[in-house]
Amino acid sequence: MSLSFCGNDLKNSYSVEKGVLNNGCFVDALNLVPHVFLLFITFPILFIGWGSQSSKVQIHHNTWLHFPGHNMRWILTFMLLFVHVCEIAEGIVSNTYSNHLHLFLPAFMGFIAATTSVVYYHNIETANFPKLLLALFIYWVLAFITKIIKLWKFAEEGVGVEHLRFCITALLVVLYGLLMAVEINVIRVRKYVFFTTPQRVKPPEDLQDLGVRFLQPFVNLLSKATYWWMNPLIIGAHKRPIELKKIGKLPIAMRSLTNYLRLKDAYEEQRHAEDLDRTPSIWRSMYRAFGRPILLSSTFRYMADLLGFAGPLCIFGIVKHLDNKTEEDLHFGVYFMSSMELLQNTYVLAVLLFLALVLQRTFLQASYYVTIETGINLRGALLAMIYNKILRLSTSNMSMGEMTLGQINNLVAIETNQLMWFLFLCPNLWAMPVQIIMGVILLHYLLGYSALIGASVIVLLAPFQYLIATKLADTQKSTLDYSTDRLKKTTEILKGIKLLKLYAWENIFCDSVLETRGKELTSLRTFAFYTSMSIFMNAAIPIAAVLATFVTHAYFSEFRLRPAEAFASLALFHILVTPLFLLSTVVRFAVKAVVSVQKLGEFLQSEEIGEDSWRNGDMSVKMQNGAKCVHFCCHDNKIPKWKTDLLLLAAGQLTMIVGQVGCGKSSLLLAMLGEMQTLSGKVYWSNKLREAHGHTSWPEQEAENRYSVAYATQKSWLLNATVEDNITFGSPFNKQRYKAVIDACSLQPDIDLLPFGDQTEIGERGINLSGGQRQRICVARALYQNTNIVFLDDPFSALDIHLSDHLMQEGILKFLQDDKRTVVLVTHKLQYLIHADWIIAMKDGSVLREGTLKDIQTHDVELYEHWKTLMNRQDQELEKVRSFFTSKEQEEEDEEDSLSTTTSRRSKIPWKVCWRYLSSGGFLLVFVVVTSKLAKHSVMVAIDYWLAAWTSSNFNTMEHKPIINSDVSNYCCIHQSYVPVFIILCAAGIVLCLITSLTVEFLGLTAASNLHHNLLNKIIHAPLRFFDITPLGQILNRFSADTNIIDQHIPSTLESLTRSTLLCLSAIGVVAFVTPASLIALVPLAVAFYFIQKYFRVASRDLQDLDDSTQLPLLCHFSETAEGLTTIRAFRHEARFKQRMLELTDTNNTAYLFLSAANRWLEVRTDYLGAVIVLTAAVAAIWMSFYGLQSGLVGLGLTYALTVTNYLNWVVRNLADLEVQMAAVKKVDSFLSTESENYEGSLDVSQVPEDWPQHGEIKIQDLCVRYDPMLKPVLKHVNAFINPGQKVGICGRTGSGKSSLSLAFFNMVDVFHGKIIIDGIDICKLPLQTLRSRLSIILQDPVLFSGSIRFNLDPERTCTDDRLWEALEIAQLKNMVRSLPGGLDAVVTEGGENFSVGQRQLFCLARAFVRKSSILIMDEATASIDMATENILQKVVMTAFADRTVVTIAHRVHTILTADLVIVMKRGNILEYGTPQTLMEQEDGMFASFVKADM
Repeated sequence: MSLSFCGNDLKNSYSVEKGVLNNGCFVDALNLVPHVFLLFITFPILFIGWGSQSSKVQIHHNTWLHFPGHNMRWILTFMLLFVHVCEIAEGIVSNTYSNHLHLFLPAFMGFIAATTSVVYYHNIETANFPKLLLALFIYWVLAFITKIIKLWKFAEEGVGVEHLRFCITALLVVLYGLLMAVEINVIRVRKYVFFTTPQRVKPPEDLQDLGVRFLQPFVNLLSKATYWWMNPLIIGAHKRPIELKKIGKLPIAMRSLTNYLRLKDAYEEQRHAEDLDRTPSIWRSMYRAFGRPILLSSTFRYMADLLGFAGPLCIFGIVKHLDNKTEEDLHFGVYFMSSMELLQNTYVLAVLLFLALVLQRTFLQASYYVTIETGINLRGALLAMIYNKILRLSTSNMSMGEMTLGQINNLVAIETNQLMWFLFLCPNLWAMPVQIIMGVILLHYLLGYSALIGASVIVLLAPFQYLIATKLADTQKSTLDYSTDRLKKTTEILKGIKLLKLYAWENIFCDSVLETRGKELTSLRTFAFYTSMSIFMNAAIPIAAVLATFVTHAYFSEFRLRPAEAFASLALFHILVTPLFLLSTVVRFAVKAVVSVQKLGEFLQSEEIGEDSWRNGDMSVKMQNGAKCVHFCCHDNKIPKWKTDLLLLAAGQLTMIVGQVGCGKSSLLLAMLGEMQTLSGKVYWSNKLREAHGHTSWPEQEAENRYSVAYATQKSWLLNATVEDNITFGSPFNKQRYKAVIDACSLQPDIDLLPFGDQTEIGERGINLSGGQRQRICVARALYQNTNIVFLDDPFSALDIHLSDHLMQEGILKFLQDDKRTVVLVTHKLQYLIHADWIIAMKDGSVLREGTLKDIQTHDVELYEHWKTLMNRQDQELEKVRSFFTSKEQEEEDEEDSLSTTTSRRSKIPWKVCWRYLSSGGFLLVFVVVTSKLAKHSVMVAIDYWLAAWTSSNFNTMEHKPIINSDVSNYCCIHQSYVPVFIILCAAGIVLCLITSLTVEFLGLTAASNLHHNLLNKIIHAPLRFFDITPLGQILNRFSADTNIIDQHIPSTLESLTRSTLLCLSAIGVVAFVTPASLIALVPLAVAFYFIQKYFRVASRDLQDLDDSTQLPLLCHFSETAEGLTTIRAFRHEARFKQRMLELTDTNNTAYLFLSAANRWLEVRTDYLGAVIVLTAAVAAIWMSFYGLQSGLVGLGLTYALTVTNYLNWVVRNLADLEVQMAAVKKVDSFLSTESENYEGSLDVSQVPEDWPQHGEIKIQDLCVRYDPMLKPVLKHVNAFINPGQKVGICGRTGSGKSSLSLAFFNMVDVFHGKIIIDGIDICKLPLQTLRSRLSIILQDPVLFSGSIRFNLDPERTCTDDRLWEALEIAQLKNMVRSLPGGLDAVVTEGGENFSVGQRQLFCLARAFVRKSSILIMDEATASIDMATENILQKVVMTAFADRTVVTIAHRVHTILTADLVIVMKRGNILEYGTPQTLMEQEDGMFASFVKADM
């Protein structure tokens, strides 16, 4: 039968007796005209091109969408295409009855024309040449007219709404009319035709900015829906890694500043409205600022959910209508089908199913994207809000512990993320109830009342899921508490590792960490149990529901169960479980969000420092007749810290503040900076001279302006930046000035030692510097700033005598005084008082004396004499001594580890690491996991296969009709054979679900437990050198982030990965079994899938790395700011820090947005692939059914094909996640190969006398020491003999080997030649624990641990209280400790922050006195103590340790003038050796020069 346009029936088809327009074929031919017209006009323009010189505006993105009605046009075009597809389908189905090409050819041409129209439009829009749109306008008009004619003829012929073709034509009329309206609107707005002045348009700012690479808001609708614009980025990632430059900046609307202003306005609006005291609601602010996108996302979500039900309904239709016959209905000599008839055609249903899936997935991904973008915008806004608040926080809040750094870090890292996640899940809250209700209604329609039983099983078990979810949340909270606690203890151990090793306390502290870890693991076990229960419920509930439903239906329903109903309801049950499973998660996140908002609200309402407090009188500044006059009384938390009547600080002069430890010197500086709570009095600053001396009411505007103050705090504060950035601190770089400052602070030798000179990163995450280096960098920062006023808070505390002198002479006296800057210096070094223009002596928070040194000499002779004895020197000019830096060999270290980590970023999943992880969990568990997983999935397939066999047998035995008596016996037989097996299979499935979910979680837990235990043991027993060359932050990361990933994330990812992979494989297996023909189509799909996942995993890993690496600087910036608040505010650098914060937030948000866009890119593609799999499976099954394929198996194949769409993208996502997470195992594993110290020794503990060392005699014979076999020796052939009870002083320049010698006594360094013999025993042969527990040492840096004072003095709990009090008395601390609440059990906060540096040092002395060993080593132990206390201590050490050997390593030579023996060292050798008197007689000797310098 030949094909012709009007068919072969010549009598009817070509007859025009009733008029041309009454011939149906002619009307259809007329409908072809507009389509052909459009194709003829547009193809030449599209292919030949018209040159893009027509574009008036140069933009780098071809994504400028500026014609009005853009989105409307795309939506209408998509609808038009869909209607054309229906028209083609209707034509083809009708054509099977009568052979007429004109039934579908015009529709086919219409489809091509519609596609062409949108491509043409897109090209014209991006080229900005609107005149060519005229062609489209003509096309819409013609198409509209021809369709109206067709509709009118149908109506005349009596074809009505009951016929499908009439409905389709009516729809086309509407769509063409609307598109025509859109086109007219473009003409009206842009005036490009019939108008003399076309409208000029400018592209948006974002598109003119070359840096903006995130194009989602700017691309057309199709690219928006499929993330097509991401292709170059994701495919390019395969060739070279994605870097920050590549992802560029965010569009303006998404930047944190924009969103911060939106949120802030919404927040502030509430404040002004009714009453000022009412706290604004954060919820309301969030809704006002970000409500609209959430509503949009919810709309998308509803549409997706409703389309989701198309799957089960189409399966129902296909299986039901596998063999249908219909009657004929002719008009115009051709067949017209009814609307219902089309929906009973199985092939049409297969195509509809495909389209519904594609649309559903597109809407779902759009909903996800919108919520994620809104969530990220909200997070950016909240971070900016928190940061602005931090900059205004009152200092007392911080110091009194009302607001700790930890709390602030939690707000930034946890609470903002909780809110972001809540927003991600928000649309689920209102979409889920709709989904559940719809699902239950459809189930009831399919299965009657038995469906309600299944649904009630799901609904009744839902509360259990909620209960498990809340338990999970609680357990997670307690786990978090324990892990925070463990981390705190680990941090303390690592910070004080040197002390712990020297005192042989590492095992005590290690046990304390393991005890906390034990609690954490118990909590984690509970967590694992609840997680596995949650997974089990999710897997078992659908099985239970299906079992209940079908068994009830079998025994109680009067209708047979047919494959169509069975498999449609199976698919519905799968849909129903998801919202119920998610509901618990969403509710949990909602609860967390409420808590987070509460915390945020409290934080935003917390106390601030005054609005630039010097403006409202707390702090104004005035200089009166050249004097800066300060007068006030300041309290901190109602304990008076500071009282005075009137202080005058003269401009351009050097004022020194002196006094004992804890008398309020630092508080005075803070008070002047407006950082303390002022109870009464004022501070006036001024930079103008006033003639009238008696003015008290100084004008407001002068008081307002306080210039920035260069301020160096006592506790050095560094930024995570290069050395240069730390010194210039945002000021313009001036080479000459920079050089002068570096020299004044003698930093050049230190800089030369750093791997990249002054471009080396320092700070928390950078290279560890010594205390002295950190302090000098802070002083250098204060000197470099071009400010009139400089405050230096005890800048000499961590420096030795030479460095101090150099800094005083070159830095303060020369550099600052030459500039005529006003300097206020707090110090303990009384020998510098002769340089002061003004001296303030303080005691117990008030001024004891003030004036010049001469004034004090004349008016307070007693004080002056006291000072003089303390200074232990004549009043003479200081002799300047240069300090020679010799390189400390131990610092020439490779920073390989921290700097070369980026190179290994792109390794694939390391299978070795996976194996390492699984083997840590134990082989038995691995075996159980694998077998139970395989068994579970086999049983799941068996259940569904059995259902197919059972329903097909029903279907084949009898038609779908009520059972009458004669059939009963027959039907029961079928039941008896099928139902019991079905019940057994379901029960087995449920049991296996339980086993698999438990084993996977506990496998993960065992692995985590073993890895952490091994890691802790390795690190704690590593040699000291390991801690010198490995940055602390890096070790801490293994215990925090990496351990957390191994504990909580890997098990669930592993479970999810294995589950989704096996589900996909079983689904594809079933489809292949049912319809082997579909395997042919699966091959190209598999290839496409392979490439999609290959490209995605590389890009995803890069973006994940970028997200992680940009998050760290952001969190660090927050904690840095909180730590250095006083410095930032003194320098007045708030604006610069805010700007930096906004940049860091935007960078992190960009990475996160790209990561989520990449996830959407993957999901859209895998979803579309899944839809194609469903289409091929459906078509193949329908085709096979003509060759006798059971309808039950058709249903089985389709149901399984539907699940593939859900799980394909999870396979890839989980694989990508696992790759990232396995990096944590790799990092931990790399530390497990660290060498440990040799703790055994060749002597047995029993061979060492109980009271060794009894006398304290030390022989050093030809000693050579190095830090590492790879490095040069730091001590070379040292020989010395120390008699029992001798007091020995060791001095020498920095790096001369003094400290290395003290470490050698404890066998902390590599003694590769010679030996040290103490009381007849070679220390290298002793077990380390024994050696170190029998000696005492006091270190240069005071280390205290959080706990009680008792714990700090005696962690082993071996001493009586009397002995502890005695030690405290010796250390001058007894009265202070007595006054504390709890006495010996008084709290010591982390790092001993609640005591001053001097007091901490005294506690360390007390700790050494508690251990009554006959040898005490003091390593520069009095560096941060004022001279008065130091002198007392020197006396005490002489008396308390009269009968013991004391080796002092001295910074200040005068501390060892009374020693019995002095050893002077230089470059690892002993230079001079003898009594102080003998050595001082050698005029040109080194010791003599030291003594002169220290005078």
